[in-house]
Amino acid sequence: MVVGGLALTSCSKDDDNDSTVSYEENLKKGQEYLEENAKREGVTVTKSGLQYEVLEEGEGKSPSATDVVKCHYEGRLIDGTVFDSSYNRGTPSEFALNQVIKGWTEGLQLMKEGSKYRFFIPYNLAYGSRGVSIIPPYSALIFDVELIEVK
Repeated sequence: MVVGGLALTSCSKDDDNDSTVSYEENLKKGQEYLEENAKREGVTVTKSGLQYEVLEEGEGKSPSATDVVKCHYEGRLIDGTVFDSSYNRGTPSEFALNQVIKGWTEGLQLMKEGSKYRFFIPYNLAYGSRGVSIIPPYSALIFDVELIEVK
């Protein structure tokens, strides 16, 4: 599924070439960032390693893994580089939760309509070793997500 030009879908197949060595530093930086971030007040870490911070709690219904949701969001690399934003496009996006990266599928199920959360997503719950667009392989990601509606 493509959300504003950025594929939020996950893929389990790695590239045929071995880029592990090339991206070792990226992996290390992401792990260090997440280790420090987990210590911050207000950050919750799930069993899978997803980290989240409640920015605003809503009162609507929560989605299941197969629901379609309508969201506003902004995605950033840990260095602050914005790689996608429905806010910048001026229109929210709709997608099925079972067709996006694992961190989104898990994280949005924690939310209620009207909520705004910040997700800190380890590479293995994002794009893994393959990366996508301007997102390098083994990247930890940060998303601000506003759940507008569960369809």
